Amino acid sequence: MKQHIRTVAIAVIAFAMGAVITHLPQSARAAAAPLVAGTYDLGALTADTMPAPTTTFPNLHSKTMVVEDGMTLAVQMGTAFKHQHYTADEVQIVLEGSGTEWLGDSQISLKPGTMVVIPRNTTHAGLVDTSGGHLKFVSMKSPPQDPSDVHPVP
Repeated sequence: MKQHIRTVAIAVIAFAMGAVITHLPQSARAAAAPLVAGTYDLGALTADTMPAPTTTFPNLHSKTMVVEDGMTLAVQMGTAFKHQHYTADEVQIVLEGSGTEWLGDSQISLKPGTMVVIPRNTTHAGLVDTSGGHLKFVSMKSPPQDPSDVHPVP
């Protein structure tokens, strides 16, 4: 199952990066630093090995793995309040754990292998971890999210 999740995650990442790079102007593509080939054991990441939560999301550990002109990719563990991003689209892929999340006006179930597509201006999060602190997911944002682009929703 872990191999299947990794394969899906890699395919989505590659597709997203290709789509973004294809639509960049030539000058922007040339200015972007090239990616460095490598592998990462996402299963080995734990809350203890990730950066401490920020004041914006005090219950969410987040480790940025890829930064490109057109997108960012982070592995996250924990929960976040309901919010929107006005200038970034987001894709989340659940790696471990289970829970629920608001997506627009409804709650959805989360389990390993679930992919959540969140267009900009869509209410999301309000995450509830039902697996005892083991909710781990990949979050891709395009274009890269400005840190101030987090807008709480009641």
